[in-house]
Amino acid sequence: QVQLVESGGGLVQAGGSLRLTCAASGGTFSRYIMGWFRQAPGKEREFVAAIRWSAGSTYCADSVKGRFTISRDNAKNTVYLQMNSLKPEDTAVYYCAADRGPSLVIVTTEAEYDYWGQGTRVTVSS
Repeated sequence: QVQLVESGGGLVQAGGSLRLTCAASGGTFSRYIMGWFRQAPGKEREFVAAIRWSAGSTYCADSVKGRFTISRDNAKNTVYLQMNSLKPEDTAVYYCAADRGPSLVIVTTEAEYDYWGQGTRVTVSS
């Protein structure tokens, strides 16, 4: 059974950085696409970034391009979201998700992802 466990959230001042970690277990992740989504208070969950585990190709939402970087460590079955130059509008609960595929392209639709973590809260103060 696939399990995704996020960590690394917290409180940070605007302009600061955080690195989120998603520890994955119970699956053959080389075929998966791993994504990060976020949900701000009172808003719908939205796509942030994703990575194709095998090829390492990535895609980020326009709102975070140039500030956030997604990466993975094959040996540790772990996906990271490095968040720099954080803004108050980045405040949200961040979720790790897995698309078991087969997917030819990275998808940004929440419904395409099969497994979800419990979320980690990020608060950016102004």
